[in-house]
Amino acid sequence: MIFRLPKRDQPEVQPSVQPDKFTLPPQMPTRFWGWWFWLPLLFQTGLILAVPAQDAYTYATGRTVTLQTAPVDPYDLLRGYSQTLGYEISDAAQLEKLPNGELASKYSSDFYLVLEAPTATTIPPQPWKPIKLSATQPENLSPNQVVLQGHVNQYGQITYGLETYYMPEAQRQQINAEISRIQQSQSQAFVVEIKVDSTGNAVPTSLWVKDQNYRF
Repeated sequence: MIFRLPKRDQPEVQPSVQPDKFTLPPQMPTRFWGWWFWLPLLFQTGLILAVPAQDAYTYATGRTVTLQTAPVDPYDLLRGYSQTLGYEISDAAQLEKLPNGELASKYSSDFYLVLEAPTATTIPPQPWKPIKLSATQPENLSPNQVVLQGHVNQYGQITYGLETYYMPEAQRQQINAEISRIQQSQSQAFVVEIKVDSTGNAVPTSLWVKDQNYRF
């Protein structure tokens, strides 16, 4: 005789479900995070590329203008791989003598400087003459005039974005030695040629030390 034990109901085992720690909430689709990451990156890249693009446009379309440099200390001219020069039009005391000259003393502000071409063509070229300042970009300029945009920083220093130049090592040493020699007898022996576009932006193109021209 065979005895059979009664069958017991086995509890149904439910598969365990582990929460996915990396699953985004339903209201945050994955595509949202993709745009959130790339949009600021693209914006920053655009800002970086905008400056070289503006310089290239100014170089291609701008008018050639000559600026008189201010006397410099030749031993302070070189800074790493660059040269630093100042200009007579960066002197607030000189600009204040012009019409609307008070703009040159207004800290943390922009202004526009009208420059007029010299009447004679010489080698090296003669510097353009500052005529007046304006708080807004002037219109209806004469054919022999251009406008250059300047900035007065929080310390009262005037800049035009033309103060730093980069040259190969050999040229930098040669320029420094030449300026040091010439300035002993003539403090204003060199001028800088720039390109200025229709909006007042400018880029440097070359430096004249007497009759010797050095391209940037």
